[in-house]
Amino acid sequence: MNLLSVVVPCHNEEDVIERLHAEVMSHAGAVADRVELVLVDDGSADRTLTLAQALAAADPRVRVISFSRNFGKEAAMLAGLRAAEGDAVVVMDADLQHPPELLKVLVETYEQGFDQVLAKRTRDGDPKLRSVLSRAYYRGINRLVDVPLADGVGDFRLLSRPAVDALLALGEVNRFSKGLFSWIGFDQAIIEYTNVQRAAGATTWTLKMLLNYGIDGVMSFNNKPLRASIWMGLWVVGLSFLYVVWLIFNAVTGSIDVPGYITIVAAVTGLGGIQLIFLGVIGEYIGRIYYETKARPHYIIRSDSRRSRTSAPLRPTATEQRPGDL
Repeated sequence: MNLLSVVVPCHNEEDVIERLHAEVMSHAGAVADRVELVLVDDGSADRTLTLAQALAAADPRVRVISFSRNFGKEAAMLAGLRAAEGDAVVVMDADLQHPPELLKVLVETYEQGFDQVLAKRTRDGDPKLRSVLSRAYYRGINRLVDVPLADGVGDFRLLSRPAVDALLALGEVNRFSKGLFSWIGFDQAIIEYTNVQRAAGATTWTLKMLLNYGIDGVMSFNNKPLRASIWMGLWVVGLSFLYVVWLIFNAVTGSIDVPGYITIVAAVTGLGGIQLIFLGVIGEYIGRIYYETKARPHYIIRSDSRRSRTSAPLRPTATEQRPGDL
């Protein structure tokens, strides 16, 4: 391989970024003629950017892109993919839970003719409850979304240049990379690795963030929740019709009792809850359309170690195509 690019989104990784650089360059240099390390600082509040810029000043193989604020990991991955120039691109986390020693296996598998090489982690060491919930989530989401999502497969993967270009051609604002990686297709191979603990620091992912991420996965690749509202409505109408028939029968036979307070309250609150739920679902889809129509850039670049300009909108116009969009 001539040039291998490694894209790493970074957010408050001052404790590990220098070790990351050393290990990536050591392992990547053994399998590629040239290596490029793209560090994307996603609005870090610590010394991550300062340390990354020092690495770039000392090592010309390092490129540092800094956002004007925290735009999220999806935006950071996208910025890194747009900046990467390699024949193949590896996306990995900065905390070393994605072992750099796997770069050799990823590249060797890619050279067998695969456009996507996915690293699937085992769940060794995970709490049982988390493992059960994760498996249940993937079973549930794969019944809803239009593309398959593999349990245990995250963002750690190698992409060929055609696969990267295909991803960059997708300009949607609401990005769910796991789904996008699957949606573009191409020949895929999966390699497994043992779960690794963070080298330093603590995860910034909260339960709320994980739930929102799960909702993004459901909403981004199907309209089944909207279709479910139609079927739910039909079932409610059908049950209501049967209930009316039952009331008429009781009235005719003279066995009808005085209407019960509990029945009325249960019906009103139950149907009201269903309506609110599906109003929320519809509102979620409308909100996503709203953000898409704004056509704002996915991020704003404050600085780039290889460019003098300080900002770069991500959505090129029809007359401003980037190489990755062709």
